[in-house]
Amino acid sequence: MNILAITRHDALIERLRTAFESAGHQVHWVSDHLQALVAEAWNQAHIILVDAGGDPLDGYRFCALMRGESRVLFQNLPIFLVLDHSPVPEEERRLRATGADGFILAGDGLQKLITHLGPALEGGQSRGGGAPIPVLACNLGASVLRKSSAVLEHFGYDLRSCEPGALREEQRKLKAPLLLLGVGGDGERALAVLQDLRDHECQPYTVLMGRAPHEAIMRRLLLLGAREILPATLSPSRLLHACRRGMEWLHIKQIQHEFQVHLNDLRDRRVLLEMETATLRTEVLTDPMTELLNRRAFNQHLEHAYSQWERHRRPFVLILGDLDYFKLINDRFGHLVGDQVLRAVALRLRGVLRRSDLAFRIGGEEFAILLAETGIKAGMEVAEKVRAKIDESPIVMPEGQTIFPTMSFGVGAPDGLDAAGLFLSVDEALYAAKHYGRNRIEMAKSRS
Repeated sequence: MNILAITRHDALIERLRTAFESAGHQVHWVSDHLQALVAEAWNQAHIILVDAGGDPLDGYRFCALMRGESRVLFQNLPIFLVLDHSPVPEEERRLRATGADGFILAGDGLQKLITHLGPALEGGQSRGGGAPIPVLACNLGASVLRKSSAVLEHFGYDLRSCEPGALREEQRKLKAPLLLLGVGGDGERALAVLQDLRDHECQPYTVLMGRAPHEAIMRRLLLLGAREILPATLSPSRLLHACRRGMEWLHIKQIQHEFQVHLNDLRDRRVLLEMETATLRTEVLTDPMTELLNRRAFNQHLEHAYSQWERHRRPFVLILGDLDYFKLINDRFGHLVGDQVLRAVALRLRGVLRRSDLAFRIGGEEFAILLAETGIKAGMEVAEKVRAKIDESPIVMPEGQTIFPTMSFGVGAPDGLDAAGLFLSVDEALYAAKHYGRNRIEMAKSRS
């Protein structure tokens, strides 16, 4: 039998080897819990000793992982927790909660170790309270069935015989992870059984038992889900190894399924997070009244446009606009009408610009436009189109008021100016447009 010790107590390992290796048992040592998980060191173990303490994974959590519902193979595996002191009531409670089989003290002598672990190593009783692993048998002769049952039940399996006609319903109720299927004669009966189970919701790991049939039949059996074949002369060790391989195979499949479910869950959560992030970004960077980008977004995009111009000389134009006499509109018609005017102006702005152009509301009645890959002459033309669009027709309010909005503009490009200097220069041009009569466009003065 194989003893796996996951412990930092070197002296305990020496005593275990002295006590058990002379009797033919093997003691395998792993220094910490995480190393054991990474290496899956428990796969060949018949009994596990694991330190109760540990960071970030302790023995209690390690035992809970081994006792997990998906890990049927290890639910009956004896697990003892190693303490360097006598257990206190809280530790006893945790032991029962995780399903461990008992405590071993790191300082226990040889006789105590033999007393505690000897019964488990003799392979007598399964873990207290652990249900045996169900195994279905079909088409097996009475003698093979009797011998198989004697071997498997000794190691924690519950072998149940079933007729072929009742196998599908029995598997639906029992959900046995393993099926021992007699080949019999030419293999046609085994073939019929597997064909009947082909679309079953709970597919068992199928071990064929008997003389190998004709190659063509064997190929069909394998295609229908048979995993391996044992010879007619029953070998207890080969039968146990086949059942263990089956449980490990199902265990791996379950882990893969859990991983895929977890991966899909992470993907779904990532999509939701990206959607929430996009929504939050939109809320943070959008003016709620006009649905244009806001001042925060304007500052970010202006810095980006300037860095692209500075590094790669990619031209852009900045346009600043301000509604003329907007205070009079608010004073005469009220702020609700003023808000409707701002929304109407924003719509006209978007109607003139290209998809690659960006429009912002950066203040009360102040707007900004960034034109990518555009020179100053083309920028002046776009500003004129926007000015004309706003000026071409009045805005009629639902309440009947008629507003005749106009807007003044400053236009500039980053020739010889940094981002802050460009903004100041275009703002001065806008102020000049206001000064020279409003509803007009002025170009920023070059600083080069």
